[in-house]
Amino acid sequence: MLDKDGFRPNVAIVIANHRNQVFWGKRIREHSWQFPQGGINPGESPEVAMYRELREEVGLRPEHVAILGRTRDWLRYEVPHTWVKREWRGNYRGQKQIWFLLRLVGRDSDLNLRADVRPEFDAWRWTDYWVDLDGVIEFKREVYKNALVELERYLYFGRQQSRRDRLYGHTMRTPPTHYQVSEPPPEAI
Repeated sequence: MLDKDGFRPNVAIVIANHRNQVFWGKRIREHSWQFPQGGINPGESPEVAMYRELREEVGLRPEHVAILGRTRDWLRYEVPHTWVKREWRGNYRGQKQIWFLLRLVGRDSDLNLRADVRPEFDAWRWTDYWVDLDGVIEFKREVYKNALVELERYLYFGRQQSRRDRLYGHTMRTPPTHYQVSEPPPEAI
């Protein structure tokens, strides 16, 4: 299912442990690492799709996680033409994603990469929240950066929590230099 602009609706999932490290999965039979993600089926809400993908890709159920936050809007990336399947060429441009930040409230042993008959990952590890973007496929890096910058406000890094923080998230810390969001170019007059 593509939207009118050629983007496939999708969810991406960042799972944080109690130390604010995040789940980083190695794609099966590849040397690339990423967060769990997957398409939204017709009739599914982003949240329902997120729970389905969570179960399929890493074996976690709703009772294993708590939703900390999600991106306000869709984040889009275009897929290079050479990566697009022949039958989709001309229509498909890429993916639009709603990103969710979850807290693992279960145990590491609740993670199961073989929960589905078609596993997505063959290894995983906990890594720093500010993942090394060099390990992310180039055309997805900007979306990863923007998602992590937006979602960071929902993590608690030992700061004093106000009522506003509990309701709307924390004021963002300064992310590492390679995560600085560039200012949009001035509009042409």
